[in-house]
Amino acid sequence: MNLTKNYNGKELTIKVTESIDTVTAPDFENEVMDEMGRFDSLIFDLKELEYISSAGLRVLVVVAKKLQPDNIPFVIKVNDTIKEILVMSGMDTILNIQ
Repeated sequence: MNLTKNYNGKELTIKVTESIDTVTAPDFENEVMDEMGRFDSLIFDLKELEYISSAGLRVLVVVAKKLQPDNIPFVIKVNDTIKEILVMSGMDTILNIQ
């Protein structure tokens, strides 16, 4: 997993490439949680992500649930491969996927 963070004012974009799997999902979650309270909107750029496991999907749901009470906008930008995984797992019905 390769992860970069970029702030545009109070909007945080976290770009992740390669894969989010059982080994890297905890680091991914920690990186996101370290930024909580510092942004007004969050974008996950997963357009160059090659693979996401169920552990990675769990992180997406955890983040969405954490942001929901404060109505913080959360968008996940994906490629066709990752979109297919999200649709097959039903995540497309609970996450804002673009």
